[in-house]
Amino acid sequence: MALRLDDKKAVVAEVAAVAAQAHSAVAAEYRGLSVSALTRLRKEARESGVYLRVVKNTLARKAVEGTSFECMQDGLVGPLILAFSLEDPGSAARVVSAFAKTNDKLVVKLVAVGGKQYGPSELERLASLPNREQALSMLMGTMKAPIEKFVRTLAEPHAKFVRTVAAVRDQKQAA
Repeated sequence: MALRLDDKKAVVAEVAAVAAQAHSAVAAEYRGLSVSALTRLRKEARESGVYLRVVKNTLARKAVEGTSFECMQDGLVGPLILAFSLEDPGSAARVVSAFAKTNDKLVVKLVAVGGKQYGPSELERLASLPNREQALSMLMGTMKAPIEKFVRTLAEPHAKFVRTVAAVRDQKQAA
């Protein structure tokens, strides 16, 4: 069923609004996937905070125009499903990567982050990025390490003295 002009404008506006606030995008060819498989993919994407949409390529090109994903325009050929990460840069890549491992018919065509387009080989690299909570915990661990080492260094002379006194006590008791 063909879309009317008003429907096309609505789709372009919706995708453009999502692309304007997204951190990264993944375009994958879905040719050969069953309806139930696509439904599972959409469910996983919803749970992960990923916007997933099948859009005609001409409408997708118009939608990403003027956003940081404008670099994707040349790569939008064939039946593609677009996944936009809304929460953290790696969420769309994680969803698509995990789904592609179980369904070989989902083929990643391109990845875009920060205004640059990358090939499908960069998907795993993007998927391995930490999410917000993981990044914060890594930062806090890095910030906490020097303080912990300083405290251990300050406590060491007292601990060494206590161990020495205990060793002398044990030696006198043994004698």
